[in-house]
Amino acid sequence: MAAGMELATIGLMDDADIDLVEAGIALSLADRPRADAARLRRLVQNWSVTLQRDLSPATGSGRALRLAGLIAGEGGLTGDSEDYDNPLNADLVAVAERGRGLPIALSILYVALARRVGWRAEALSLPGHVLVEVHGGGTPALIDPFDHGSSVSPRRAADIARHGGGAPIGGRFPVLGHRQMLVRLLSNQASRARLSGDVKRALALYERMTTVAPRMSALWWERAQLEQRMGRFGAARASLTAMLETTHDPALVQRIRATLATLARSDN
Repeated sequence: MAAGMELATIGLMDDADIDLVEAGIALSLADRPRADAARLRRLVQNWSVTLQRDLSPATGSGRALRLAGLIAGEGGLTGDSEDYDNPLNADLVAVAERGRGLPIALSILYVALARRVGWRAEALSLPGHVLVEVHGGGTPALIDPFDHGSSVSPRRAADIARHGGGAPIGGRFPVLGHRQMLVRLLSNQASRARLSGDVKRALALYERMTTVAPRMSALWWERAQLEQRMGRFGAARASLTAMLETTHDPALVQRIRATLATLARSDN
């Protein structure tokens, strides 16, 4: 993915082809056009060179330790427990500058770095949290990017999930694809905007989410709801029409059509 890639291009890409660092930079620049994206690119590139130059560990635990040593140790990037709700914690460029971020923002960096050197790493979705699973020889290693990339046992992961009001499904936590990770990064900000009553900001974030993940039906519904609240009924109809193209659920289709009919009456 080339520098300066448009958000709309991300929405057209196959999930596995999305460069998470460049996509994160594109999202940062949407809010802060003058942000120093070059610094983040240099960091990731230097870490990649270091991993490729050194004798690569073969086990998941060895790889996890190496990733944490670079990102949390050398880079000083970890969770922001003191100012968790700061919007910059969900801005990948700002995370690299400040050394602090949300679990999803930090997980993106761990997964992106691992995959740049051919390692398999996945972000696992827990209620209110994200862990990273690093694969290699032997048992995969679980780490918590929000806690300096520290090792997490399966029991501890289950405790974190229960604390957040959930549990593993069939003994496993859902794996987040590239596009899902970007949506989670944005939805963190959108949730805070909605709670604070900033409908305009929340809508801008949902517009970005539907741009990078146009096949996720639920995003169009939330976007349409926000558009209705702002009196943008034509835009809401367009969002619901886009949603019709992404779902085959008869009950949901009926609900969308009923809402479209209500919006049509509001124009009369």
